[in-house]
Amino acid sequence: MAQQGSAPRHSAGATYGYARVSTRDQNLARQIDALQEFGVERRLIFADKASGKDFRRPAYQRLMRRLRTGDTLVIKSIDRLGRNYDEILEEWRRLTKLSRAHLVVLDMPLLDTRHETNGVTGEFIADMVLQLLSYVAHIERDNIRQRQAEGIAAARARGVQFGRPRIERPKEFERMSGLYEAGEMSCADAAKACGVSQSTFRRWVIAAGESPVV
Repeated sequence: MAQQGSAPRHSAGATYGYARVSTRDQNLARQIDALQEFGVERRLIFADKASGKDFRRPAYQRLMRRLRTGDTLVIKSIDRLGRNYDEILEEWRRLTKLSRAHLVVLDMPLLDTRHETNGVTGEFIADMVLQLLSYVAHIERDNIRQRQAEGIAAARARGVQFGRPRIERPKEFERMSGLYEAGEMSCADAAKACGVSQSTFRRWVIAAGESPVV
């Protein structure tokens, strides 16, 4: 197996890199440095600052239009391809089966479809490893959600309240609502006197069995 840290020599295809961060205030430098250290030319590195929720990303779409059979795509970590088990597998298959490109994941050396070891293609090994890792990650996310749900249910059983605490009506409310109902004070002024928003004040009036004046 070729040493990681150098671009592949087995084909004449181009070697591209892709980097992504989820928000504009995050830094792409660490991913780009890793791709360049591997051997990807800076001009062939495509980068997006966008959420992984879909693949409607300008740089990624430009890269997909350029990618050809025999080319190699290098990414720092597998989650650059998607957020969950289904997304990652779908994109992996699209790249390796439909585009017939090679894939290299720097953080996981076994996810490298370029090589052949002991007569078994790297693509087959990478597919098996990817499915296993993605499945484990998927199960762990499900377990986390289940533990969170169980923890919330147990806390509620103990009387713990979730969400924003209810605002207690101040002692001024009765007088302010009376003035508001009589048309002697606007909703804005009455709400301000009670130290709450107008929507909260109106909700209090309705809950108290009153009808707000329009």
